[in-house]
Amino acid sequence: MSMRNWFAGAGLVALAVGTAGCGGTSATDEVSASPTATGTPITDVTSTGAPTSTASESVSPAPTATPAVLSGTRQITITRVDGFEAGLSLTDDDRLAEVDDDSGRQLFVPTPLTGQNFLIKSYRGAGGGPGTGEPVCWQLLNPGGGRPLVVEGAACREDEPRQQFTIAAADADEGFLISTNSAYLRNSQNSGLILEELGDAPPTSSFRFNDNGPAPDRK
Repeated sequence: MSMRNWFAGAGLVALAVGTAGCGGTSATDEVSASPTATGTPITDVTSTGAPTSTASESVSPAPTATPAVLSGTRQITITRVDGFEAGLSLTDDDRLAEVDDDSGRQLFVPTPLTGQNFLIKSYRGAGGGPGTGEPVCWQLLNPGGGRPLVVEGAACREDEPRQQFTIAAADADEGFLISTNSAYLRNSQNSGLILEELGDAPPTSSFRFNDNGPAPDRK
């Protein structure tokens, strides 16, 4: 072989070796460059958890039961929350007042009408025994002459608007507010128990209803 042919052959070999070293990615490089597994996907993990409640979910309020003293089946005595020992009585002259003895009609049965409206029936004796007689109901009275509204006793009539009293729980204590036609029952130092429209002012008198057993079995 001539020297010229030998150099030509050597050049071809060198060129082949260089091409192999600088060519495409080898099989080993392809394996190392491919992404590796990272375990269970996040979506699979979160989908197996139990659903959690959020603050935006609405919660239905528990129903509020009507107090037994407003069911029409219990008789009660009524005392002003800040009235010390005195209790309410429909006196013998048919005027609602506070007394500190056993005079008048001191047993009352709030009898439901519609919504928060009630007839307030009055009885004399405890337990509806002899001498109790027919009930007398509270009724709004306007005596005129600039005098305040008061409560009198009258024969019970469900369709009489002046006998329809609203009873609602007081916000400030465990008592009840008593009103009719936006006039609230309250104590006046000069006039005793009166009904007065308060406008934007809050009610000043609330009343405790003290359960005294089953109401008399009378309509």
